[in-house]
Amino acid sequence: MDRRVLLLQGFGLLLAGCATTSQPTVGADGKPLPQVYRINPSDEQAVSFRFLDAANTLRSAKSLPQLSFDANLNAAAATHSRDMSVQNRPWHFGSDGSSPLVRAQRSGFNGRLLGELISETYETELETLSSWMAKPETRGVIMDPLASRVGFAWFQEPSGKLWWTMMTGA
Repeated sequence: MDRRVLLLQGFGLLLAGCATTSQPTVGADGKPLPQVYRINPSDEQAVSFRFLDAANTLRSAKSLPQLSFDANLNAAAATHSRDMSVQNRPWHFGSDGSSPLVRAQRSGFNGRLLGELISETYETELETLSSWMAKPETRGVIMDPLASRVGFAWFQEPSGKLWWTMMTGA
């Protein structure tokens, strides 16, 4: 009998060791603090294509044409993401006063620029896309039926904060 009790206690301890009891760290407001989403250099292409695939899935559901990456718009988006970090504010004007149209032209984009979306966050590319889709004015840029080209880029600070930029064109 003692042997069975000992085995059951040992089994119980083993199971207890497997249980997770850690609670998420919360801020003063009681909400969970953001988790740092690190983008490793080896993951950069996967991040970009996850975003593109998700955006195209949303567009397909509305029978809209697929987007494809435009190298010049990607370059303009990358430049702006880094510049927003330098300025420490999410806004559509560059530190030199440039507009999204000027940045697209500087990067060599010859098409028609349709829109630009920006974000300052610790969220993933899919969470960022979801938050853009939640607002009619930003959803309109993603779901613009005239859009066929997209630029998408980010800059990640050492703290983990991400500055996302998406530009659409035709």
